[in-house]
Amino acid sequence: MPEKLDTDGTTIIVGDPQALVTVHLYEDPRCPVCQEFELTGGGPPLRVLTEWGVTKTEYTFASFLDDRVGGSGSKKAVNALRAALEAGKFAEYHALLYQHQPEESVDGYTDAYLLELADKVEGLRGPAFDTAVRTMKYRDFVTRSERAYERADEEDTRGPGTPTVLIDDVLISEEHRWVLFDREAFGRLLVTIRTQPWRWVGPLTDDLPLDD
Repeated sequence: MPEKLDTDGTTIIVGDPQALVTVHLYEDPRCPVCQEFELTGGGPPLRVLTEWGVTKTEYTFASFLDDRVGGSGSKKAVNALRAALEAGKFAEYHALLYQHQPEESVDGYTDAYLLELADKVEGLRGPAFDTAVRTMKYRDFVTRSERAYERADEEDTRGPGTPTVLIDDVLISEEHRWVLFDREAFGRLLVTIRTQPWRWVGPLTDDLPLDD
């Protein structure tokens, strides 16, 4: 799939640029709820629909959990994800990090662990990637992405929480957050938005477009 950095340098975009549905995710690599979304919730159908060109997916990464629970694992993981983008392997590596996410309270995303996981992605390991991981080459991206996350919530400068999802700039509200963790419902939602976009205008109601 096409992968690129957006123009303001805060967000990684995956998928066909001409896709008619845009899903914007705010995630922290150490967040266990993000892992739930990625592994058993809306993440799997989102990846399939992005591969099919139905959607494109935008990722803005927070790293606030390092300050909240200690360590530097979130920042190191975001830096490594940016390095994977440079190698054209972001989507594969992103999925792998959540498949092998350490416990939130454990600062498990060390340089050594990130490189060990990169061994599982064909063609990712090499001098450029390894050096970028060990030297935090993309620390500026880590900072910009965190700042973009913090600006995403107009009412709370700490950010909107993770995962937060917008579809075509419409926020999945707390009231409807359940849909993020229902694999079938999230997939139906995206397909319905693609085929009946007029149904996806805010504010949301309980009549979410979840047609079979």
